[in-house]
Amino acid sequence: MDKFADIEALTAVVEAGSFSAAGERLGVAKSVVSRRVSQLEARLGSRLLHRTTRRLSLTDTGQHFYQRAVQILADLDDAEQSVSDEVSGLRGVIKLAAPLSFGLCHLQGALVDFLDAHPAIELNLDLNDRNINLVEEGFDMAVRVGELENSTLVARRIGTMRSITCASAGYLKQHGIPTHPADLQQHIGLQYSNVSYKNQWQYEDSKGKKFYGQPQIRIRANNGEALAAAAIAGLGITAGPSFILGRYIRDGQLTPLLDEFQFRRTGIYAVYPPGRLVPRRITLFTDFLAARFGDDPYWDEGLESSSR
Repeated sequence: MDKFADIEALTAVVEAGSFSAAGERLGVAKSVVSRRVSQLEARLGSRLLHRTTRRLSLTDTGQHFYQRAVQILADLDDAEQSVSDEVSGLRGVIKLAAPLSFGLCHLQGALVDFLDAHPAIELNLDLNDRNINLVEEGFDMAVRVGELENSTLVARRIGTMRSITCASAGYLKQHGIPTHPADLQQHIGLQYSNVSYKNQWQYEDSKGKKFYGQPQIRIRANNGEALAAAAIAGLGITAGPSFILGRYIRDGQLTPLLDEFQFRRTGIYAVYPPGRLVPRRITLFTDFLAARFGDDPYWDEGLESSSR
């Protein structure tokens, strides 16, 4: 009886969403996966999965066991990796979550280069702006942009983000140019719905005094690229990260505003589940991203610098 094979079968079912998909992932038949999970439940004397014709879900006991199982398998994989690295280089799977726009604009190229350098690494990538639960969903790491909420996650800063307020020349010709955050009250705003209204339109002057703009919101969206497109079309003023808006400012499609009232710079972070040994492949991948992005990221080249 292979206990680790049974545990691996359960984690594969949870992460793949079905016995069939788990079998494809493990390279075995669906019936083998089902038998291994049943063996595990029998040995533990507890049901781990709710099985219905439509979906699978973990029981409360199953959730607790799954979290421990993911850690056990990760620790075992890291122990094997530490030996095999010396012989054949990095190998194994990186299950990574990242915001959609940052992933498409900047992370995608970094991943291609990292995978080219380490051909035995496999990647499982989820690009999504929702706040993914790394532990429950079995991720090795996530890239998070902006200030981190208090949590038990382990974090390492890999880059810097600055926000820019901007609009199209057509919009500014029609509505005028705001020169102070208070002027935004007379303007149309494009709101990123994953942050609060107050946080998106918060500014500081050179002395650190805070100001809050209050534009009239016309469009709300959970994606920064969609808001950039709306701003380019002249539908309002947007405030968002330079890693999205910078290229549109450099090519003249958007005009930066309120340069004297910049947002404070915030971080871009790699975060990991707590209480788990970080595999060497994850550590080296994080090192790679930190060297690629850093405190003076390439996407800010050609933009007005801010000392804050």
